[in-house]
Amino acid sequence: MTTISPIDDAYTGSVTGPHHPMRRTTDHATITKMSVGPMDNNSYVLTCTDTGDQLLVDAANDAPALLALLDGLPGTLRGILTTHGHFDHWQALEEVVKATGVPTMAGRADAKDLPVTPDRLLDDGDEITVGNLTLTAVHLSGHTEGSIALALRDRSDDAAGPLSVQLFTGDCLFPGGVGKTWQPGDFERLLGDVTTKLFDVYPDDTAVYPGHGNDTTLGAERPELAQWRERGW
Repeated sequence: MTTISPIDDAYTGSVTGPHHPMRRTTDHATITKMSVGPMDNNSYVLTCTDTGDQLLVDAANDAPALLALLDGLPGTLRGILTTHGHFDHWQALEEVVKATGVPTMAGRADAKDLPVTPDRLLDDGDEITVGNLTLTAVHLSGHTEGSIALALRDRSDDAAGPLSVQLFTGDCLFPGGVGKTWQPGDFERLLGDVTTKLFDVYPDDTAVYPGHGNDTTLGAERPELAQWRERGW
């Protein structure tokens, strides 16, 4: 039986190794992050604390570890979203779907690359409901044609209170730059989408949860946009 470390509620967003989950609590959600597989992919479990409904973002690898994580979390898995079609982000998808029976989602243009046909194809602006939480799908092109980022706007119970934004970016945005691109023009498309659909929309304190490695914020990365454009990667 696969074992994982106890869930750490002192969330830092920094990856310390595989199978070491950490959990952040916001006003109406928890976000549990765990690194899996030889490419240190991040898998995330988003839980609505009002209802216990959960969404798994990227069943990337180590299906037994992901299932152990889900077993150890309060709540009920309701769906799996795959951020994009690259193989390292879906290697556990088929096994986790078989074990849980939940529906799956992915960007329309990347659906053909997955081992499981998505139950729902996502386009830019589509909304995904997880309990009382609503996430917005953001289509970003350049790393793949159908990459999907997810934006969760989580407002406190006080209508005049602060709004926190949690942004799951797959391999499109990392600390220090955008994701890898291969063909001429792809970098420009990706940086353009990231700029207009993420940086131009969401505030500096938006938390960014990437597909590999440590978290960041839009505010930490915003001053570097011009440098990224100039260097070309």
